[in-house]
Amino acid sequence: MTNSSPLHFISRRSAVYGTHAMVSSSQPSATQAGIEVLKKGGNAADAAVAVAATLGVTEPTSTGIGGDAFCLFYDAKSKTVKGLNGSGRTPAALTLDILRKEGIDGPGLPSRSIHAITVPGAAAAWADCVEWFGSGKVDLATILQPAIDLAENGFPVAEIASHLWKNQQEDLLRLNPGQTLEYLIDGRQAPNEGDVMTLPTLARSYKVLANQGKTGFYQGSIGKAIVEAVQSRGGVLTMDDLAEHASQPVTPISLDYHDHTVWEIPPNGQGITALMALGIIEALETSGDVDFGKLEHNSAAYLHVVIEALRLAFADTRYYVGDPDVVHVPVEELLSKTYLAERAKLIDLTHRNDTIQKGYPEKMGNTVYFSVVDEEGNACSFINSTFMAFGSNIIPEECGFPLHNRGCNFVLIDGHPNCIGPSKRPYHTIIPAMITKKQDNGQHDLDTCFGVMGAFAQPQGQVQVILNMLRYLQNPQHSLDLPRLCVAPPPTTHAMDNNAYSFTDVSQSVVYLEDGITPQAIQELEAMGHVCITLKGHPRAMMGRGQVIRAKTDQRTGKRVLVAGSDPRGDGHSEGW
Repeated sequence: MTNSSPLHFISRRSAVYGTHAMVSSSQPSATQAGIEVLKKGGNAADAAVAVAATLGVTEPTSTGIGGDAFCLFYDAKSKTVKGLNGSGRTPAALTLDILRKEGIDGPGLPSRSIHAITVPGAAAAWADCVEWFGSGKVDLATILQPAIDLAENGFPVAEIASHLWKNQQEDLLRLNPGQTLEYLIDGRQAPNEGDVMTLPTLARSYKVLANQGKTGFYQGSIGKAIVEAVQSRGGVLTMDDLAEHASQPVTPISLDYHDHTVWEIPPNGQGITALMALGIIEALETSGDVDFGKLEHNSAAYLHVVIEALRLAFADTRYYVGDPDVVHVPVEELLSKTYLAERAKLIDLTHRNDTIQKGYPEKMGNTVYFSVVDEEGNACSFINSTFMAFGSNIIPEECGFPLHNRGCNFVLIDGHPNCIGPSKRPYHTIIPAMITKKQDNGQHDLDTCFGVMGAFAQPQGQVQVILNMLRYLQNPQHSLDLPRLCVAPPPTTHAMDNNAYSFTDVSQSVVYLEDGITPQAIQELEAMGHVCITLKGHPRAMMGRGQVIRAKTDQRTGKRVLVAGSDPRGDGHSEGW
């Protein structure tokens, strides 16, 4: 089965080098905003927020202040990695019984349900990222100004952004009756590539956050408009739900993969999926079953190992990952090398395992993404998302931004750790990542600040990019360019519907492969029992869009060198000096 599209992948791009600082994002204007803040004295965290805000203007289908955000921050002075969880919770009044009475019976929450709107955490995350990790040399108003300028004065819409925008035109009109929508030209038409758009209402909302902070956003007129937009459509969100929202400082989780350490945000994020898959792959290397030195990249044998490791990881994390403030998540047990070695034994190197189910780790004794590294060596791995394109597609009056629909990642299964409930955060797909190298004194030197956006493709893309860099020694740009795979539900359920974003049964999964995987590899995978679907053009967006910055030391001069790549599946680039 093959999907086609006129979006061509016919050019090449060199990795970008610098010795001072680097920004990599999916929109050139956002990358430039980050560079501007760095040159004004801001650090990686300050620049990351500038990039986030600008992406909310120029790529509003993917991200915005109405969504959620997470970040990892590498502190160059202490040589430690810190985390921020900026995901919002369900309304305190939302229960499974309410959904049942409305005839919503699962197994997942429909993506267009008003109850899929959880408290948007991005605004608080932006402010807290600057307060907790910022340089103190630039304030939030300065950081948001590049985005405000673009929203007020206009920006030309990029190619992929235009394509995503057009896909949501009808939903924007249908779900916001009576509003004059700034996201549509003359309130009716999505922009073409190169059309200049202005978003003055969004600029006003940014100014509220810049001048009044989190309180002004969540407890003022914006908060009231958000609540009105939800309640008028049958939701139960209240001003108290918004007022009680707070970003959460978190201790990142990690896994040693050979001589590197890979870092992720802990649950309720799905970063643990990438760590588990890497741990399973390392167990196969340790046992001698897999030798990447003899395994051709993107051959059927290579792809099969990655596919089966990911399926095993997802079988566990799609069950066990939930809100750790509400349910127990056995993180330490899931990441146990002993447990992962046992899971690795379930991989048949010659055939697909059709009976993969979740394991029992406690019986063993485990969207847009952008990257910034500053001149002092700090790094910020940041991801901000409205989940689906334009999220819920619901725009509160006089706010200028859509609300996300992250709550459709809950399941509606009684007793499941990720079952929807009051004041609860859902299984979250957006996951920033980092790689460090541990020194003899126990401290960590920054190696890579990176991530791959794209719902359930995120941990899958991360694993493949990590293997590309660490096992096949590709530079950041080529590591992103190479064709990827994605394990997901079959196409009958992969559209934006209930099942696509709440799948828990990996035995029904199929493998999506990008154009560029050889016909021979596909035939051999199918002979192993995999159902394979090839993606071309715009459908390749399913594989996500990554940004990578690596830090190296020039052996002759001792000078630090930054090298970056930006995903060809997006509109952006890397820039440094």
